[in-house]
Amino acid sequence: MEEKNNALNKSTPMPDTDLMRLANRIVAVIENGKQQLAIDINRTIKSTYWNVGRYIVEFEQQGNAKAKYGMNLLSNLARILRARVGRGYSRPNLNNMRKFYVLFPNISENSESPICQMSDKLTWSHICELITIEDSLEREFYLKECVSEGWNVETLHRQKESGLFLRLALSKDKKGILELAHKGQLIQTAEDVVKDTYTLEFLGIEDKKRYKESELEQKLADNMQKFLLELGKGFTFVGRQYALSINNTHYHVDLVFYHRILRCFVLIDIKRGAVKHKDIGQMNMYMGYFAKEENVEGDNPPIGIVLSHYKDELMVEYATYGMDSNLFVSKYELFLPNKEELRKLVMDILK
Repeated sequence: MEEKNNALNKSTPMPDTDLMRLANRIVAVIENGKQQLAIDINRTIKSTYWNVGRYIVEFEQQGNAKAKYGMNLLSNLARILRARVGRGYSRPNLNNMRKFYVLFPNISENSESPICQMSDKLTWSHICELITIEDSLEREFYLKECVSEGWNVETLHRQKESGLFLRLALSKDKKGILELAHKGQLIQTAEDVVKDTYTLEFLGIEDKKRYKESELEQKLADNMQKFLLELGKGFTFVGRQYALSINNTHYHVDLVFYHRILRCFVLIDIKRGAVKHKDIGQMNMYMGYFAKEENVEGDNPPIGIVLSHYKDELMVEYATYGMDSNLFVSKYELFLPNKEELRKLVMDILK
């Protein structure tokens, strides 16, 4: 057996460095070709569906289509198209194509291709999610975030369902809401990365169920990818139950993150019930420790978040008086917010 292996090794020598370099170049050009093909296919799909939507709208605008076909126009058209070009042109799909054109009618301006102004990061599946958003400001925000953050469709759906835009908008004035919609979420200060309320519906905990802080922390650790998504852009996970010692007394920070954009540690302590003044003082101590002992050259002062299920605004105001402005008390909720109520509050600000 050993002689056979030796003979096999002699007959199949390892490729030399020059041959490996050649192979690497070929692999690179093949992979690049695959990526370009995927981009071209994506562009063609969007361009085709946009034009289908345009033809439907132009037909409707002739004036007599609605009277002649009524609500059956798309159903009748779908039957013809399925018979001639196959699946993919059902009534719901045709309706999506029509809505795609209606909501994005001007993307062909100053361009040879109808879709060249729409990012290659947006697939048809992204578009089908985006066109369900009726409000133009809200839709523009999610589009911007998909492009800038490279959200996949699952991420877009979750952020949309959790009312991310509306929750962020509530903490801003009219000018801030418009800027959020047109530019996306810009991260420049600690206030930009901390939310008033975090939605943790992905943990699957019933709101009335009794649970310990350690259970909540464990579930967050088990669902770290989704928690990072809820925290927002720029967060990287550092550790759980992060140990620190002060004069032989040992403490533990529940969750520690580092924010790549703000270049600072973000400390989170979780409270199952209502936050107390001593919880705020303890977080202030943690922040002081990290600023003195953990920060290295180039790091900015840490951000501290006490995350609780209930928040007494007046007590928090008094307890944080004169403290570091990077210390925040936020709430968490175990269910998706009522988006219609949030939308009404945001619209009241925009009036």
